[in-house]
Amino acid sequence: MTSIKFGIIGAGVLAPLHAKAIVSNPQAELVAISDIDEQKAAVLAEEFGVAKTFTNYHEMLQEQIDVVCLCVPSGMHAKFALACAAKGKHILCEKPLDISFQQMDQMIHACNQVDVKLGAVFQRRTLPHFIAARDAKENGLLGNMMMIHAYLKYFRDDDYYASAGWRGKWELDGGGALMNQGVHGIDLLQWIGGEIESVFAYNDTLARTNIEVEDTAVAVVKFKHGGFGTIQGATSVFPEQQTSIEVNGDKGTVKVSDTTVDIWEFMNNDRELEEPQLPQDDHDGHSIIVGDMIEAILENREPMISGIEARKSVEIILAIYESARSGREVVLSDFHPFKT
Repeated sequence: MTSIKFGIIGAGVLAPLHAKAIVSNPQAELVAISDIDEQKAAVLAEEFGVAKTFTNYHEMLQEQIDVVCLCVPSGMHAKFALACAAKGKHILCEKPLDISFQQMDQMIHACNQVDVKLGAVFQRRTLPHFIAARDAKENGLLGNMMMIHAYLKYFRDDDYYASAGWRGKWELDGGGALMNQGVHGIDLLQWIGGEIESVFAYNDTLARTNIEVEDTAVAVVKFKHGGFGTIQGATSVFPEQQTSIEVNGDKGTVKVSDTTVDIWEFMNNDRELEEPQLPQDDHDGHSIIVGDMIEAILENREPMISGIEARKSVEIILAIYESARSGREVVLSDFHPFKT
């Protein structure tokens, strides 16, 4: 059996999710971990039985590694991705892809030039009820799209933002409630709801005093198919709520959250419209995405969430920031489209 060798750069809070997914896959082998904090790398390596650790990621990239998982601060993704691509390593990048158009496009172009895979982690796309919601919309069971909403209401206190020097800073976090926490739900909004034409938004820092970025944001969305929607994103509300997507058509409505199906109703009862399966306790989205990356390499195809696909949610967020800054509607096709 072919074994795909993985390395991880960044031994922070997300790295164990990648490590667990890798070591549990019979076609994968975790061979190295790199972090500027030698102790953090050593602790993670001991937990998952990894022989080699590095404080210099350039040294790790000299190893026989097929795929590198990027678990570093958001604004550093491009820096590490470019180094990995230059060494011919495939890349599995945590969300968001990066925090600027220039850096995202550099990543995509660099990987295309040397024919390495660039995949991104949006694990909620693997949940069966989110997939079922998308299928219901795509198969016309909801009729014409009227409204599609993303409810992204979380709570982060001062201690959270103080837990790492980059949190809540524009330079490396790239934003707040939307770019860090809400990016998952915004990815779902466009993946389930369809392409977005324009946004008009407000955002501000209403609760926290020790961060530069927004903790509260709202946006009105216009879809290319003619429907409207909203995004409500926050890290300022208590209690924290589940990520939730609601899709309203003229023949039905579905509303699905992280662990619940809240609405699943259709006008046409003659078709198979059973309420979708909820995720089981052992559902591991990172394992599914790691497994897909392995298959993408072996089958020479794009990963399930490519760099181009991962770019879309950041494009929407940056358009929201621009709308809030300028006080005007931002049309996405006029706002830094990707150039091949």
